Amino acid sequence: MKKTLLLLFCGLLITTKPLFADEGMWLLPLIGKLNYAAMQRQGLTLSAEEIYSINHSSLKDAVVIFGGGCTGEIISSEGLLLTNHHCGYGVIQEHSSVEHDYLKDGFWAATRADEIPTPGLSVTFLEQIEDVSDKILPELAGVTDERQRNAKISELSKTLRDTITKGQKNIRVMVYPMFNDNAYYLFTYKTYDDVRLVGAPPSAIGKFGADTDNWMWPRHTGDFSMFRVYTDKDGNPAKYAADNIPLKPKRYLNISIAGFEEGDYAMMLGYPGSTDRYMTSWEVRERMNVSNAIRIYVRGIRQEILLEDMLADQKVKIQYASKYSGSTNYWKNSIGMNEALKRLKVVEQKEATEKQFAGFAAASGNENYTTALDDIRQAIEGREKNYRILRYYTEIFPNIEIQRMAGRALDYLKALQDTSGKAIVDAKDKLLRHAETFYKNYNAPTDVKVAKALLKVFTEKIDKADWPQILINVEKKYKGNFDKYVDDWFAKSVFVSFDKLKAFTEKPSARRLRNDLVIQLATSGQHKANALGAALQTYSLQLAKGRRHFLAGLMEMQPGKVFYPDANFSTRLTYGNILGYDPEDAVHYNYYTTLEGVMEKEDPDNWEFVVPGKLKQLYLKKDYGRYALPDGKLPVCFLSNNDITGGNSGSPALNGRGELIGVAFDGNWEALSGDVTFETNLQRTISVDIRYVLFIIDKYAGATHLIDEMTIVEK
Repeated sequence: MKKTLLLLFCGLLITTKPLFADEGMWLLPLIGKLNYAAMQRQGLTLSAEEIYSINHSSLKDAVVIFGGGCTGEIISSEGLLLTNHHCGYGVIQEHSSVEHDYLKDGFWAATRADEIPTPGLSVTFLEQIEDVSDKILPELAGVTDERQRNAKISELSKTLRDTITKGQKNIRVMVYPMFNDNAYYLFTYKTYDDVRLVGAPPSAIGKFGADTDNWMWPRHTGDFSMFRVYTDKDGNPAKYAADNIPLKPKRYLNISIAGFEEGDYAMMLGYPGSTDRYMTSWEVRERMNVSNAIRIYVRGIRQEILLEDMLADQKVKIQYASKYSGSTNYWKNSIGMNEALKRLKVVEQKEATEKQFAGFAAASGNENYTTALDDIRQAIEGREKNYRILRYYTEIFPNIEIQRMAGRALDYLKALQDTSGKAIVDAKDKLLRHAETFYKNYNAPTDVKVAKALLKVFTEKIDKADWPQILINVEKKYKGNFDKYVDDWFAKSVFVSFDKLKAFTEKPSARRLRNDLVIQLATSGQHKANALGAALQTYSLQLAKGRRHFLAGLMEMQPGKVFYPDANFSTRLTYGNILGYDPEDAVHYNYYTTLEGVMEKEDPDNWEFVVPGKLKQLYLKKDYGRYALPDGKLPVCFLSNNDITGGNSGSPALNGRGELIGVAFDGNWEALSGDVTFETNLQRTISVDIRYVLFIIDKYAGATHLIDEMTIVEK
């Protein structure tokens, strides 16, 4: 059956066209067969090989994984890199202090020597993609046990990876399952570890609108930051060294300020993180009622505490800026997703597909298809209780920061208990390296408030039988006063500050560490979470099997449709058009915004909508230079119907000639169901217009040396 499925899959790739040109996250080696004709009709003038080639430089060589979860693009022959402000936010925050607050004031390196090294930050380039389905799927024939199947896949994937990485430095190979484990692709990457901060606008530009405008249109955010990639003197990836040189890239993007109109072609290359477009109705309900609901509730409580302390103290504001931003991003996404899934009746749509599939499966006589939906339903229903409990564990305990720090000390505790000598020294050094970074951005009084609030949530929402054993003991000892319990953490624990932890490691005691109140809960909580995870394993295997067979059958049931794989942070291309939309009756949204809108939103009493004085001066003078629209206004953001999700942040928005016209940074509120289903009429990508980016660099920051190293196309 698997061989037949693979042949069917390959046949679909060759013989059919996509139903909607704007829907889909397409694998680069297949666009010549699948998408190229449609892309040409819409305005693409490049060849398929100019987008993806393993023998010649192509657009894929200019697009990178930035850090661990964003996309970036190279925009000069000197390794200059552009990504979102929110992607660089953690780095900008890391280098900020009360004396040099780059979040508030922005940062621009006047010379290469002023560019700030950022240990731990890397960028990764795609080298090539290979379909290895024929090297894996035939080996799985006859393997019916899911654990054995997974073990075999791991073994085969390792062999494929080792073949490529042997003798190679800085090469990373990933074998990605596609189409719910019905196909496999091997991606080869090269990673560069010397990446330096070059420039960032103040948050009043780069994060204008903050949480209120997040996921919303109209948008007026200059969401960009700039870095530079460095290599050793021979052009090879290398750790930071003062004599490293700027990267000489295989390809960098030309930048177009010629403008565009509604309906013009637009495409994006990037690294979309995760979608679940082939979810069933049971899975959608679980996403809404468990994962999203718990995230919304728990993070909402924590974020109120963080924001109150951030607004009261500039130091705390800097310390928690990145944490708060990261938390609120997916908190608001979850709210919008639930609203959109209900409004668009996605569960009902899924149920209709499942009803059709059940009829097809029965007629097919294929046992895998006839049992697929039952496998999925039984797995979701069977895991409901433990899955819900585990979601509370993962939202609550890691977000009590002192608990997270104690969790990092468990290896050190193990070394103290089980070994001596070098193992203890190594574990200590590792712990202190992490602690130095952790405590730089830690405020104990804030964490006290968070700990009390989240423990209250946990003890109210979770039955006592499912608590970590230590909490059951503590309830008796403290007579239910968990606030007093938390106060004792911060009075007695070695994890309250870096100085206390460092002093402890100078004269360590396994017994003392084992009896530390914070590490007791970390240990007990991890033990309980591991037990919950183990109890869920059987259901996870059943769910994976059902999903695999359901999608295989769905592809066979709909032979006239081209299926694209869900996002999994591997390189994808999406294409479509510059396009506005109608969010509701009698309402139309234009496809672009201008600086006029920034001024209309200005509110000096609201930190989210403060406008820098210099930007207001430039606006009043209409000093926009060559970046203005024909009517004299300055563009800020624009919409396209490209298909994106998290991870695409920082992706280049390109015109039909492959020139950079913007940087993608968000989706729209009305279509936040997009991770589960693509809504053709509503789904939009929000990008910052490259003309606004260049205006801020040139006119606002005066960093004309950066403009000079770019290749800018004016016509």
